[in-house]
Amino acid sequence: MRTEAVKIVRKLTEAGHVAFFAGGCVRDMLRGQKPKDYDIATDARPSEVTALFPSSGEVGAHFGVVLVKAGGHHFEIATFRSDGDYRDGRRPESVTYTTPEEDAKRRDFTVNGMFFDPLKEEVIDFVGGRADLEAGVLRAIGDAEKRFQEDYLRMLRAVRFATVLGFEIEEKTWEALRNNAPNILKISPERIRDELNRVWLSENRQRGFDLLVDSGLMTQVLPEIMALQGCEQPPQFHPEGDVFVHTRLMLGLLPAEVSLPLVLSVLFHDIGKPATATVDEDGRIRFNTHDKVGARMTEDILRRLRYSNEIIEATVEAVEIHMVFKDVRKMRTSKLKRFMARPYFEDEMELHRVDCESSHGSLANYEFLRDKEEEFSNEPLIPPRLLSGNDLIALGWPSGPEIGEVLSQVEDLHLEGRLKNREEALAWVRGNTRPPAGAAAGN
Repeated sequence: MRTEAVKIVRKLTEAGHVAFFAGGCVRDMLRGQKPKDYDIATDARPSEVTALFPSSGEVGAHFGVVLVKAGGHHFEIATFRSDGDYRDGRRPESVTYTTPEEDAKRRDFTVNGMFFDPLKEEVIDFVGGRADLEAGVLRAIGDAEKRFQEDYLRMLRAVRFATVLGFEIEEKTWEALRNNAPNILKISPERIRDELNRVWLSENRQRGFDLLVDSGLMTQVLPEIMALQGCEQPPQFHPEGDVFVHTRLMLGLLPAEVSLPLVLSVLFHDIGKPATATVDEDGRIRFNTHDKVGARMTEDILRRLRYSNEIIEATVEAVEIHMVFKDVRKMRTSKLKRFMARPYFEDEMELHRVDCESSHGSLANYEFLRDKEEEFSNEPLIPPRLLSGNDLIALGWPSGPEIGEVLSQVEDLHLEGRLKNREEALAWVRGNTRPPAGAAAGN
């Protein structure tokens, strides 16, 4: 990808233009990381770019951005610009083509405001980004209040960069972020969701959680999380503290790489506790049905943030069944195998593990399930059925719900190892069941 990006810069330069790598790719290169993409900034106007790259297309004509495809990769080429007034907290009313220095000054954070000339191997830094990068500081370019008011999403981006990069947010930038936090709701749910996802998928997600809370952004985008503060739990099971503390600890126990539904299920698995908290006659705190209430709340939250049905289904299911794990050692083998064969079981196991490790510390049920996984590993958890509905019809059973009930009994016996083949299953049906009264006799 870099080779193709250099070719684009060279072509622009040979045509008499100034062209540099810009933004995040420069930051990543200086940190010794491979950029995910390369953006290019130039003094060439969009019409001049499209003339040099005939197969290109303007993707942001109003902002002077042209999309060029080369070597199977897509590159955004943007004309150096300064922005006009921001009236909606999202985008400028107008842009003016300008110099590299002015272009750098309209960007969000110093570490994202540098350019790089790949032909001369030189960093062009008008905003002090290199020094902040080396110091591990995230600083808004110019007036922090103004930067956030231009695009309120930059507040979540600040949290995301501080989380992913492990940087400290500079004092004035942090103060401006906290002052403007209530304005985040002027941003679309989809854009909020996408920034949150990057925080949750970072291995530093616990720090991201803290920054969201301390900045006031969590109060705005996920007030349900803040309601967990002060929701006390039975100390004999939760010596770590209230539900908020418990949830935060769980985030820190997750592995570096996780699925999005797993992190979301950690965040929301106890979201129903404040609404269901009671104290019984013995003074014990209880949260009856918090799993079911929490599942409904989780779905509402995820739909509010415009998550896909796939993410919603996996997360809601994990929240709804997370209390079932306490009963796994009491389950019949057939029920246990069905439980373990569920599509999101591995994520749900990880949720259970961190739930236990952050509270009472007992992993007995987790280890039991891991042992069962090994015990059951020689064959599919749910093997093909021994019988079908047609087999029962051939035995004289009429079509109807009764057939399904018998097939379920046969499957239970099969899963428990008490029936091993079709012949044994047919013999069991003949000897232990009877078609409904009035059905024709079978063979």
